Amino acid sequence: MLITPGISTVASTIQTAIAPVFLLAGLGAILNVLAGRLARIVDRVRTLEQLHPRSTGPEHDRHVWELRILDRRITVINAALSLCVASAVMISLVVAMLFVAELVKLKIGTVVASLFIAAMLALVAGLILFLVEVRISLRAIHVRAELLERDRA
Repeated sequence: MLITPGISTVASTIQTAIAPVFLLAGLGAILNVLAGRLARIVDRVRTLEQLHPRSTGPEHDRHVWELRILDRRITVINAALSLCVASAVMISLVVAMLFVAELVKLKIGTVVASLFIAAMLALVAGLILFLVEVRISLRAIHVRAELLERDRA
């Protein structure tokens, strides 16, 4: 005879899963920001790749310098994206495991907790890398002195 879970059991499991589901929604927003930053970096790289062969002297050196910084930013933001996606996958597994454990009466609380902790660590690492990428971009952004025309003031 097939035993099905009661409505109260399912409702209780849904309540338990609400926090991780909200966390997934927040992670979706973070992933959107990271992907947007990556897209802007790639657009800038493509622009510089077109300008690079025609540039000479200080302009060429500036293009090479900026391309190196952009390459580093791509590496860092890609790692941040990967860690945040890994976190989202682990949180999704936590939600699924909560339901499976309740339906088949598995005692896997330690596994679920460990997976949630791993997800949080991956998220923290991804956010730290995001901060690193923002810091790299801010250090690289400056207006060239000749464009500021300070000698005219």
